[in-house]
Amino acid sequence: MDPGRFTRLDETSWQIDPTGAMRVPAIIYADEPLLRAMDDKVFEQAAHVATLPGIVKASYAMPDAHWGYGFPIGGVAAFDAEKGGVVSAGGVGFDISCGVRTMLTGLSVKDILPFQHSIAESLYRQIPAGLGSEGAIALEAAEMDAMLRGGAAWAIASGWGEERDLERVEENGTMAGARPDCVSDRAKERQRREMGTLGSGNHYLEVQVVAEILDADAAKAFGLTLDGVVVTIHCGSRGLGHQIGTEYLKDMAVAAQETGIVLPDRELACAPIKSDIGERYFGAMRAAVNCALANREILGHFARRVFGHFFPDAKLDLLFDVSHNTCKLETHTVDGKKCQLYVHRKGATRAFGPGHPQLPEALRATGQPVLIGGSMGTGSYVLAGLSSSEAKSFASACHGAGRAMSRHAALKQWSGRKVVDDLAASGIIIRSQSTRGVAEEAPGAYKDVGAVVMASERAGLAKRVARMRPLICIKG
Repeated sequence: MDPGRFTRLDETSWQIDPTGAMRVPAIIYADEPLLRAMDDKVFEQAAHVATLPGIVKASYAMPDAHWGYGFPIGGVAAFDAEKGGVVSAGGVGFDISCGVRTMLTGLSVKDILPFQHSIAESLYRQIPAGLGSEGAIALEAAEMDAMLRGGAAWAIASGWGEERDLERVEENGTMAGARPDCVSDRAKERQRREMGTLGSGNHYLEVQVVAEILDADAAKAFGLTLDGVVVTIHCGSRGLGHQIGTEYLKDMAVAAQETGIVLPDRELACAPIKSDIGERYFGAMRAAVNCALANREILGHFARRVFGHFFPDAKLDLLFDVSHNTCKLETHTVDGKKCQLYVHRKGATRAFGPGHPQLPEALRATGQPVLIGGSMGTGSYVLAGLSSSEAKSFASACHGAGRAMSRHAALKQWSGRKVVDDLAASGIIIRSQSTRGVAEEAPGAYKDVGAVVMASERAGLAKRVARMRPLICIKG
């Protein structure tokens, strides 16, 4: 994008001034090289979001932003129901509550390396991954509804997880207000055999080593040590979330027209928060959040089982589990007044700063762990939320490196087999059912995650705590 199209607010803040139907400005957080590399569609989509009824302060895009469906991926927007605010399924995304879970093994890289190949094989065998992947867990109707209401707490009660995890899971493991009755039979059927599975695309389970400590005090509070090994899981609500998104987008397109909402792009289909379709979507979306929380809890349980075989004393304590595709009712301060807002985060991570009452006591002084996935060949980061992000982005930060090219373009440039071999030569073991999927997710298809997190820190969204590099990556 051309920086000349923006009003530059500071080193990492670029404003699209309101024009036409825009109700508020749009602000993109990025350094100049990241901004120049962004697709022009990010400019267009961020501006379009700023036209929606009831939007508050601004439409935001994170440093990893790229083109998405309706909203840019990396988009954040908050809406006031009392001012005619809307909810948009495109502002949440199809993979509802896609998120990241990081667990601390208490082991060092020296402990892992002698068993690296064996651990990789065991994880690959025991954790189903890939497009349409199914596992051994099959849910009948009553159990499905219990899962959609209970989330991670349901998984733990069913024997797939540990009670101690819940205080380290967003929403304490259960999203209130879920309504399984608002989820279609088709969505439930798609999910019936998909609990405890990774799926495809950019989802993964990685065994990572802490390669660099960037904030010693925060790292200590988080339990991160140099050369320590962690397990990180990235996945969401699988087929259920995708089906909910697909169905409600169609309903919202009709609702927007019926309520007189003028959309600059039909992909921005939305409905008033205070409407029947709005309430039903929230009930279904919250059920999908619980599905994702339960799924990551189960996958964490499977990972513990594998590590327990090789290291009987390893506990795999949970650092944190947080989503980056949601819409949540939160309290934020606007113009000096606290108000209840519906915050859409699509490819953006909640990043509560120090002292926030929703954080567990052990993390409150440091701020929320913000878990940032990179690519399977480069690395990932743990950040900590900053108080300044409340005013800048409704306490939101980036969620990953962000794609630099489409999957189609990546397929033209890389061979999946060669990517696997090249990464093996650098000490990273990849296990995947699909060489095509590996090529689509080639490290070169992504932006420089180091530049993205640095821009997030400079923008005051979150601070860098530690960098991890992968040892093992299980892909769909």
